[in-house]
Amino acid sequence: MRILVLNAGSSSLKYQGIEVVPGRERVLFKGAVERIGEAGGQAADHAEAVRLALSEAGEVDGVGHRVVHGGERFRESVVMDLEVERIIEECCQLAPLHNPHNLACYRAAHILLPGLPHVAVFDTAFFHTLPHRAFLYGLPLELYEHDHIRRYGFHGTSHRYVSAKAAEELAIDPAEAKLIVCHLGSGCSICAVDGGRAVDISLGFTPMEGLVMGTRCGDLDSGVIFHLVRSRGMALEEVEAMLNKRSGLLGLSGRSNDMRDLVQAAAGGDVRAELAIDVFCYRVIKYIGAFWAALGGADAVVFTGGIGENRAEIRQRILAGVQSLGGFTPLVIPTNEELMIARDTARLLSGRAAASRPR
Repeated sequence: MRILVLNAGSSSLKYQGIEVVPGRERVLFKGAVERIGEAGGQAADHAEAVRLALSEAGEVDGVGHRVVHGGERFRESVVMDLEVERIIEECCQLAPLHNPHNLACYRAAHILLPGLPHVAVFDTAFFHTLPHRAFLYGLPLELYEHDHIRRYGFHGTSHRYVSAKAAEELAIDPAEAKLIVCHLGSGCSICAVDGGRAVDISLGFTPMEGLVMGTRCGDLDSGVIFHLVRSRGMALEEVEAMLNKRSGLLGLSGRSNDMRDLVQAAAGGDVRAELAIDVFCYRVIKYIGAFWAALGGADAVVFTGGIGENRAEIRQRILAGVQSLGGFTPLVIPTNEELMIARDTARLLSGRAAASRPR
């Protein structure tokens, strides 16, 4: 089965064609459309980006879409239909920087590939195994019961793939594995995985909570927001933009949101670059320690994502900070969200085809 995978970000579209057959997968083509909607970018909008992706696709049997937020309704990947589309649109208020673009790509592909089945694979689905003690905030309970305010978690497709690969590399039963998976890139998260099930995650109601990220602040006393509104007269929209787009590594360093730039600058004596790196690593160390306690120990601390996979000096700083925790195996495992999306898509479409055959 030939699956086209569309992984849409706010200003980019990564795509792959993957052939999925029992026991084997093969990448047929891959590419990316960058700087969507920006001056000098490759596409004016996500619909045009999809058209560019399809020019490489050839004949495919189905399309798998990354969807960031599925709310509480979707606990696994699903075949797209009008009701699924409606609920994803409702979740746009929970992920305004992501879900609208995921929907735009689906709608464009649905028009350009009439009659072809589509599957939504949700970042949030992996975290529906979190216990109440991990996903509830200390807010009035009716805000969860009526407004669904809770920790949802993101990067779930990455954490699902990497945790399975880690158990395989450790040669232990996935049902017995205790893992701390560090997805460190432009967006960052740490997940505690026990027996293949997520039991805690650093990201929360939005992709802003938890670790310091490229441009996002991570954990923050909510009182800071009220202080900025009162003392600086900032509108809520201004505060939101600052916390999402001008904070994190960029805000601390005043230079860049890219760890490669900061490592180079720090080596040249840039004090703020070194400060940003130190804060970043310390926050990761704190979360590893917290999740170690929640799991009662771990078999491995696993690094993935652009920083986690490629910046050995950052991994070394983090591992030096958690060496007192004792016997665990450090692993580096490249993530492959597109492969997980292709697998889910092929599985659902194969099941649907089998169910439709006459008996």
